Amino acid sequence: MNVQFDRITINPAQMNGQPCIRGMRLTVRRVLEAAALYPDRAELKREYPELEDDDIRQALEFAAH
Repeated sequence: MNVQFDRITINPAQMNGQPCIRGMRLTVRRVLEAAALYPDRAELKREYPELEDDDIRQALEFAAH
């Protein structure tokens, strides 16, 4: 299974090299924590309006791998 994560970026000079969403200063880890804290997707997107559905999906998929 070859999965491409086109919304996950890793830059050693940003956020200590942690995987981030689309080059923003929003880590995959933070997205996962927010998804757990806000199980209602609409509430999650109100709290993080810059997130798109595909960002959340890829963060979850990235964590699963």
